Parts: sequence; C-alpha cells; structure tokens
Amino acid sequence: KSTSLSQLAASDARHQRTMERLVMPVVRAGAGIFGVSLIGSSCLYNVEGGHRAVMYDKIRGVLPQSVGEGTGFKIPMVQEPHIMDVRSRPKEIRSITGTKDLQMVNIYLRVLSRPRVDKLPVIFQKYNTNWEDRIIPSIGNEVLKSVVAQYNAEQLLSMREQISYFTSVPINQRGRADDATA
Repeated sequence: KSTSLSQLAASDARHQRTMERLVMPVVRAGAGIFGVSLIGSSCLYNVEGGHRAVMYDKIRGVLPQSVGEGTGFKIPMVQEPHIMDVRSRPKEIRSITGTKDLQMVNIYLRVLSRPRVDKLPVIFQKYNTNWEDRIIPSIGNEVLKSVVAQYNAEQLLSMREQISYFTSVPINQRGRADDATA
C-alpha cells in the first residue's frame, strides 16, 4: 500500500504541474489583456467631427495647441481634454430697449457664432467651455441698445435691412476682439 500511495502522490503532482503549465499562460494572457485595456481606456480620448479638444495639463497648464478630430492620447492623472464645439451655432438674444422717440421695444436678435479654432486655448482660459453664454449676450445687448437708440419705432420697422447691417458690423468686430467669430 505504501508504494501505491507514493505512486499516487507522484502521479498527482505530475498532473498538477501539467495543469499549472496549461492554465498559467492563459491566466497571464488574460491579466495582460485586462491591464492593457484598462490603461488604454484611461489614456485615449475621442474628438468628434466639428469639435476640438483643449488639453489641460496639471503641470504646464493649458497647452497652446488644440487637438483636432480623431482619437488622441493623454497622460492619465496629468492631462485632461476639454472638448469644445467649433461649429456655427445660433444664439437668440432678447432685449427690451428704448428707441429715439422714447418708446420701449422688444427686440430679438439671432446671432450665428463660432469660436476661432486658432484661439481655442485662449478662449478656454478666459471663459471655459461655455464661452458663448458669456460673450454673445453681453455683446448683443450692448450693440442692440446703441443701434436701436439711434432710430424711432417707425424706422425700426421700415429700415430692417439697414438696421440689421448696422447691428452685424459691430457685433462681428466685438466678436473678433473676444476671439469669437460672430
């Protein structure tokens, strides 16, 4: 009986070593794939069409170049991409203002705006990603009030195209000054 027990123990040890040789590479490969996918998902980000990414680096601050469409690489825990929409979008501004003949009028102004792509890091530093909620209403109200104050209520109705032109020129100039194209 003692020889059969020792043979059985030796046979069991051989089977265990064989199983270890077969299973361990599979376990290592699985752990490797898991590690690579975990690192890959935390190192990659995607920028959709019509958007740009402004990279904030915790060591250097906002990087001077924005990243275009496609998949980009970031250093986890150090860099953070902020995705910004660079397509033209409409923004409606409502203003109640006085005319030359002291009548109060309710005016709606629709502005198509987009940020200047070459100035995205500067825009992000000044206004964050909600730049158009900060820039466009203030420019629009100021220009609307100054233009409407030059005309009476009847002229506002009869000279719409001219007033629209006289409104768009200063809005475009102010938008360019604030690194946005209005």
